[in-house]
Amino acid sequence: MADVARRAGVSVKTVSNVVNGYPHIRPATKEKVETALTELGYRMNVSARHLRIRRTGLITLAVPELSLPYFAELADAVIREADTHGLTVLIEQTGGRRDRELAVLSGSRRQLTDGVILSPLGLGQADRAAFEVDFPLVLLGERVFGAAADHVTMNNVAAARAATSYLLELGRRRIAVLGPDPADAATGSAGLRLDGYREALDSAGVPFDPALVVPATPWHRSAGSDSLGAFLDGGTPVDAVFAMNDALALGALYALHARGVDVPADVALVGFDDVDDVRYATPTLSSVAPGRDEIARTAVALLRSRLAGDGGPYVRVISEARVVARQSTGSAVEQVISVQPGSQVPADAPV
Repeated sequence: MADVARRAGVSVKTVSNVVNGYPHIRPATKEKVETALTELGYRMNVSARHLRIRRTGLITLAVPELSLPYFAELADAVIREADTHGLTVLIEQTGGRRDRELAVLSGSRRQLTDGVILSPLGLGQADRAAFEVDFPLVLLGERVFGAAADHVTMNNVAAARAATSYLLELGRRRIAVLGPDPADAATGSAGLRLDGYREALDSAGVPFDPALVVPATPWHRSAGSDSLGAFLDGGTPVDAVFAMNDALALGALYALHARGVDVPADVALVGFDDVDDVRYATPTLSSVAPGRDEIARTAVALLRSRLAGDGGPYVRVISEARVVARQSTGSAVEQVISVQPGSQVPADAPV
């Protein structure tokens, strides 16, 4: 910088102001400095600058697995949003393991980044103390509520209720729900979406039938195909399937096709997440769009706000969800059937 200042005939402070984008500099002075920068091939020492301002310009996004389309598309949305603010995203794939999620919060690599966006799967409600950290943290998902961190989640109960109600409005009464995990039915996305499914049945006066609950884990295509295939082979009557994510729905579609079941004439099918793949299935799949891009934008905005020194109360932001109808439920054209609005509440508000 001193070399640039001598070449341009200005002070080192003026060079610093030009390099850092200070707006109140005379055009002629700025032009002289920029010419000197170019002639001397000046490059900012980013490492030194980060040490000075105590920022790396990196943030961590930690998700269970990128092989699931939802998390891959979420990561893409977070990266795009962070890039608009000059931030670079370091991706951590935790495999849903508790030890790896704890390492994201306290391991040596945590020091490389300014803040963390974490979608926990191995950590649960009993681990809330682990989220009491001294750096900006945003939680995603439905495993932990009321922690000392900002939280961005989706409208699971309302969205699942809307999807099931849509199937009921189509005249379907034997609606299988694909995805609950008997070992973990009361928590997380599965428990909340099962609650929404049951609420819709209750509102329509349709009795809940445990025989229509089809466990499937993990939520991959193979589990959807195997679990629904075994269910269909058991002979239980069914005229619709609500799959708890789109990977399960795509697997279910394969199982239905393999058995000669017409979708949607014989069995209507709705998934959850509205990933890109569902638009290219045959038939195209109806799905719940949980506001993935909104979740990414909000998570990055909350993290940036904390990095800027916001010391306000932690908040829980719930994204808008939409039920999108396609061919798997008999819709000739893609259309939004219902919208569940988002909201913002204190992070420790009741779920």
